[in-house]
Amino acid sequence: MTWQSAVERTVVGMGYELVDAEKSVGGLLRVYIDHSADNAVADVAQPAITVDDCEKVTRQLQHVLEVEGAAYERLEVSSPGLDRPLRKAADYVRFAGEQVEVTLKEPFKGRKKYRGELVALEGEGAFRLVLPSERLAKPGAKVSAKRVEAAANATANAAAGADAERALDFSLDEVREARLVPVVDFKGRRFAAPEAAAGSNNEVEGGRIR
Repeated sequence: MTWQSAVERTVVGMGYELVDAEKSVGGLLRVYIDHSADNAVADVAQPAITVDDCEKVTRQLQHVLEVEGAAYERLEVSSPGLDRPLRKAADYVRFAGEQVEVTLKEPFKGRKKYRGELVALEGEGAFRLVLPSERLAKPGAKVSAKRVEAAANATANAAAGADAERALDFSLDEVREARLVPVVDFKGRRFAAPEAAAGSNNEVEGGRIR
């Protein structure tokens, strides 16, 4: 069994979702986990991954990787952060309705980066990004409560056919990278996450096996 298979089997078996796993040249093994979509409750905000979650997965992975004889220098288990990457079709379906920044492999209308509200279309792997006006949101810009509201209004207009030019349809094979736009909620009001918070993760390090 490969180390990738061992990591995925372990994480999924513990009731979490494996967002990503990578091993650096120096032997650092990074594992990103999230709560499983299968355990999500409709209309209920999912809790963030905690240090306890990371510690629990770290301990189990250390045991499994030792049994499998997988070599690594250091193990880090963490949450994917507020700017969670979208890797597979199930991620796009799960986070439909959220603000997402998409980087295309090839430029469309002179640009590769687009930001808007993600919509899952009928048909496998078909998605749409409903784009707010350029003056309200540009790729890489922070998202305020007004911008989020504007994007929601744009979604309604696009659905009614009044704003079709602000909708970008794409398939997954056209995407180089896609991430959630970091937005935090304070007492029902949504604001852009501070830069430090946007990249922060709960992270736990483990020992090494050679």
